[in-house]
Amino acid sequence: MKILVLGASSYVGARIYFDLQKKYEVVGTYANNRLSEKLHHLDITDRQKVSELISEVKPDLIVHSANNANARWCEANPEAAELLNVTSTGYIVEAADAINAKLVYISSFAAMNVGNVYGRSKLQSENIAKKTKAGWIILRPSYIVGFSPNTTNDRPFNRLLRNLDDHVKAEYDTSWKFQVTWVGHLSEVIDGCIEKNMYKKLIPVAAQELKSRFDVAHDILTPFGVTVYPVDKKDNLPVTKDDLFKLKTLELPVYSYKEIVDKIIAEIKVRNTFTISRI
Repeated sequence: MKILVLGASSYVGARIYFDLQKKYEVVGTYANNRLSEKLHHLDITDRQKVSELISEVKPDLIVHSANNANARWCEANPEAAELLNVTSTGYIVEAADAINAKLVYISSFAAMNVGNVYGRSKLQSENIAKKTKAGWIILRPSYIVGFSPNTTNDRPFNRLLRNLDDHVKAEYDTSWKFQVTWVGHLSEVIDGCIEKNMYKKLIPVAAQELKSRFDVAHDILTPFGVTVYPVDKKDNLPVTKDDLFKLKTLELPVYSYKEIVDKIIAEIKVRNTFTISRI
């Protein structure tokens, strides 16, 4: 099977690209940060370029992880967010249909909260992804942590690495609660769906327990000797919760919060293995 990962230089996309290439023929794209010369440049807001590249690569499956995941940016730039996070998904589905390719769309728990631009864009893109004729999978992660070949994006886990590597003071909020997603879990679920030939599924991917940013930082950084300080930022973000029923029913991997923390601590210890070949 040939897989095309759109956004293979992003935090999530780079990890999916890294994991899936161990088993499949994988091609990737980047927009700005080129992690490897193997990756193809693609602006997903350019309908013609999307069509040309997908037609040229001819993947059996497309993993779309090229949305902008910054909710504040989306709120400040609603028109650009609409183009990048919604309209572009239509271009990708259109190009996938032209070659009869399946689609995996990396969504977010935010799609259950349409009170902001980012949440609405994810839900709209989910609805577009469901129109993919050959078959589709929608994965809904929550607060994503874990090692990725991209350690520079301003994502929660990369901030933890700065606390560890650059000795940035570790102060984390205790107020907002969320479920936690291990980034490697996304790759495992994609692989599981391919193996079982399961499509037309919307699957939440997260641990059951509710945790805070402080909990996550404390549990991951403390074993490395980093002191994490609690700060109550009185964050009023809504608590968005789902269960693991779908993962269990489909007999896909399920992880507890403790298992995720253990995996991440182990990843940090072998961090140099998480690289994408430059050539």
